[in-house]
Parts: sequence; C-alpha cells; structure tokens
Amino acid sequence: MKVLVFLADGFEEIEGLTVVDLLRRADIEVTMVSIQDTCAVMGAHGIPVTADVTIDAVMDQEPDMVVLPGGMPGTLNLKAHKGVEAMILKNYEAGRYIAAICAAPSVFAELGLLDGKTATSYPSFEDVLKEHGSNYVYDQVAVDGMIITSRGMGTAIAFAGKIIEVLKDKKTADDILESIVY
Repeated sequence: MKVLVFLADGFEEIEGLTVVDLLRRADIEVTMVSIQDTCAVMGAHGIPVTADVTIDAVMDQEPDMVVLPGGMPGTLNLKAHKGVEAMILKNYEAGRYIAAICAAPSVFAELGLLDGKTATSYPSFEDVLKEHGSNYVYDQVAVDGMIITSRGMGTAIAFAGKIIEVLKDKKTADDILESIVY
C-alpha cells in the first residue's frame, strides 16, 4: 500500500500529520508530498514541516490513495495546483482511493467528484459540497466507494483509522487506535 499526503503552505498540521503518523504505525507506506518547489512547508499555525519529496517526484506514481489535509490557506493552495488536481483525477478515474478532511473535500466537490456521493466536511464548507451535488452527512468520517471525507481537526484520528481500515482491515485499525488510547 502506498499513500501520498499532499502538503501546501497553510495546511492544518494535525490533519496531515495524524494521518502520516497513524498510517506509518500500521506499516502503510506514506509519503509526505510538498506542492512547493522545496520540501519545506509551513503549517497554518506556524509549524514548519519537512516533506519527504516535492510533487514533481511523484507525478508518475500510482498510489493506492491520495490524501488532502484541510486548513487555510492550505486548501486553497491545493485547489490551485494543477499537479494535485491531476493526481486526484488520475486516482479517481483509476478506481483508487481519494481522501480529504476539513475544508479539503471542497476540492473534490469543485472537481465534480462528489455529485451524488455521501460526504462530509468542515461545517463552513457544507454549502459548497451540497451545491456540487453531494449527499451531505454529519458523521465524523464518510465513505462512499473510493472517496473518504472527514469533518476537521477533531476527527483526524477517526479519519486516519478509517483509512487504515479500508487499506488494510478493521482489526489493524482497531489495534492501532487502541494502542494510542483512542
């Protein structure tokens, strides 16, 4: 299993790094991908993070999943990046997973990927998802086929747990969550 987590300046640190941390605990290969020209990425709350690679290094890959953390202006930066858009569409069209949390499900919505799909997001993005045809729910995590969405920083552990469950199995996800006293 290979997962790419895209990081842009202004990403919500907890949402991005919780996914990376818990998936690595589950022995899932995770690559933190900077969409900048450098591996240095600044989180929304001034926490600097060093990504593993820049986006140019992964454009030819076919990951099992791409993950978008939310945060502002991180989500806007992800949405504006044509390479991120290409990777999302490539995974979606190939029937591989795409996942987003907080504001980032709006990127999927605006690409037309949530039309008729069950999805969730940060509350202030509910209208964006509904306007683009999603069946909006208030669950911590929503899964519809190969699309996983979640509400925000407070649901980051549940989001990562669901990703582990779909990529591996429920027992592995439960074991990881128990090991962190969740």
